[in-house]
Amino acid sequence: MTGRHLVVTGTGTEVGKTVATAALAAVAVAAGERVAVLKPAQTGVGPDEPEDAAVVARLVPQAHTAELARYPEPLAPGTAARRAGLAPVTPAAAADAARELARTHDLVLVEGAGGLLVHLDDDGGTVADVARLLDAPVVVVAAAGLGTLNHTALTVEALRARDLVCAGVVVGSWPDAPDLAARCNLDDLPATSGVPLLGTLPAGLGGAAPEGFRDVACRTFGPRPVGRWQDA
Repeated sequence: MTGRHLVVTGTGTEVGKTVATAALAAVAVAAGERVAVLKPAQTGVGPDEPEDAAVVARLVPQAHTAELARYPEPLAPGTAARRAGLAPVTPAAAADAARELARTHDLVLVEGAGGLLVHLDDDGGTVADVARLLDAPVVVVAAAGLGTLNHTALTVEALRARDLVCAGVVVGSWPDAPDLAARCNLDDLPATSGVPLLGTLPAGLGGAAPEGFRDVACRTFGPRPVGRWQDA
């Protein structure tokens, strides 16, 4: 029996996608599951710079992490690969790697790059295509403040147009002093997107020690949430 897959995407860059992915991994590990986190394509980091997989590994040491390719320029993966003269990571390659990890893990989290429809290669492959190939539900990580309602609704609508399941939305970086828009968005996000708000993660959580990180993640998401989301 192979493990489950869950794809994590964002409404854009810098919305807390990596920390949210790590939080999902931490909750599953706390529930006794064998967890792998796959980052198909990493952009904007040099050979010796810490990448998203390294952040997850630091926050959740029990999780296995894997990265298929990295490109130095902070661009869409397809563009970054082309400019670097390197082979891109296709959706098929990403899905194959995720399936291989599922042979030895209960849950495989696949963290996309940027938003749902950012091109992974020059053929227009996207994270949505990875989710389709894996028949996996998708968690959308969103910003807290003004503008997030539209960005989130568009992302969820794009998932539905492709017959993909959106398990829900996570606010990836909740500010210490939320403004009026952020506070209202907690009620408005489920109404405008049509999917549940799964939780909010406090800003700066990525700097926590593993034990504290796990505790916050479990308080945010509750017990064994990933199993429920698989059947969303």
